[in-house]
Amino acid sequence: ILPVIYAASPVPGGNNTAGVGDIVQSFFFSPKAPTRGGWIWGVGPVFLYPSATDRALGAEKLGLGPTAVVLKQEHGWTYGLLLNHIWSVAGPSSRDEVNATFIQPFLTYTTKTFTTFGINTETTYDWEHQQGTVPINWFAQQLLKIGKLPIAFQLGVRYYAEKPEGGPDWGLRFATT
Repeated sequence: ILPVIYAASPVPGGNNTAGVGDIVQSFFFSPKAPTRGGWIWGVGPVFLYPSATDRALGAEKLGLGPTAVVLKQEHGWTYGLLLNHIWSVAGPSSRDEVNATFIQPFLTYTTKTFTTFGINTETTYDWEHQQGTVPINWFAQQLLKIGKLPIAFQLGVRYYAEKPEGGPDWGLRFATT
């Protein structure tokens, strides 16, 4: 995940910030076939790369930890859970340590025309500061083919059910895969 971020200042008259955030990359080791019940699962490592273009958009720490996913697909529906935990292992001592749990339950429905509607939450609990962030995301995605290349475009809105003091109330998301 390479986040491109525009963050409005949490205080009136403050500076807005835009740029690239820290990259999070997961690797999953998974059986070739789903379980007898149709469940697909995987486990592996997750990495946090200090790639932010502005101090306000990243931790400036290298991090790693475990990740896991479990999901099921049937009759156009996909549902499941992704989770990970990242600890910082290197970076400036002047910056806070990373010690965060990420939990993402998800539910989507894909139509016969490859339009997907979904809802998820990307809950993060910061153990270092003992605070949670709970954005609830609603989105629509369309899969297209450009030549032989499949490409998906996603647009969504986000409401923050829980956030740190000064955090945003809502957000927008555009993604392409």
